[in-house]
Amino acid sequence: MNSQAPVRSRGQITAPSIAQRKGAAEPLVMVTAYDAPSARVVEAAAADMILVGDSLAMVVLGYDDTMQVTTQDMAHHVAAVARTKPKALIVGDLPWMSYHVDRAETVRNAAMLVRAGAGAVKLEGGRKRIDSVQAILDAEIPVMGHIGLTPQSMLAMGGFKVQGKQLDAAQRIVEDAMALAEAGCFGIVLECVPDGLARMVTDSVSIPTIGIGAGRHCDGQVLVYHDLLGMCDGSRRAPKFVRQYADVEAIATEAVRAFVNDVRTGTFPSSAETYHMTDGMNQALDLYTTPTPRSTQLA
Repeated sequence: MNSQAPVRSRGQITAPSIAQRKGAAEPLVMVTAYDAPSARVVEAAAADMILVGDSLAMVVLGYDDTMQVTTQDMAHHVAAVARTKPKALIVGDLPWMSYHVDRAETVRNAAMLVRAGAGAVKLEGGRKRIDSVQAILDAEIPVMGHIGLTPQSMLAMGGFKVQGKQLDAAQRIVEDAMALAEAGCFGIVLECVPDGLARMVTDSVSIPTIGIGAGRHCDGQVLVYHDLLGMCDGSRRAPKFVRQYADVEAIATEAVRAFVNDVRTGTFPSSAETYHMTDGMNQALDLYTTPTPRSTQLA
């Protein structure tokens, strides 16, 4: 791991500039963030895109799946990320059932994320979501697609499982990718598919593919912030495709444990960590608080 790689100066990254990097020698990088502190970290690391993902349901809000968050939840977190004014493109996830009913509601929900600060939105599904994609694009809002394992479809898929392992399923994923590209998406997330299929999709479309559990042959990669930093709930095993770059949860726990111990043993706060009054103020306060002798009170 080369943590000392130089961070290049860069201008504002947009959906069109991401689309232009199809097939570039340097892969695209996207990392999730859900608030100002995580956004500052991702921006300082010079990622190309910040995904405010509906994964916040699981890694931030404690739900078991991504289907619990609302558009209002997503807008709240997009706004927190946007206040850091990153150069990275902010992509806001459209949550479950926010783009499934009709075009007008789909556009209103996409617009809510844009008003909160997103530079593009992402939605799940292939050909069956083309009408929703087109409605958003007609409102001149950039759209990123998401196919393969689509977590919002986990009930229909029977859980979080690798997709496209059989020939007919693989063909459908390729066709979905081509349909999204033809509709006008500027990029596609490919989640949990075999690397050979990801390579086929990447070679079949004119827009960048961003892989997560899809191997090395995509135009870029994305990981969840909490996964790569080792901030996962102990009850949730990190997926096979996650490379953990730090154990931040263990570091944070040890730091808080040290604080708890220092308070309980009386070593925090120290004199250096305390605001002190001047000697004159101390003397005045002593006189003010000294009780009057009882004999004086009676006289």
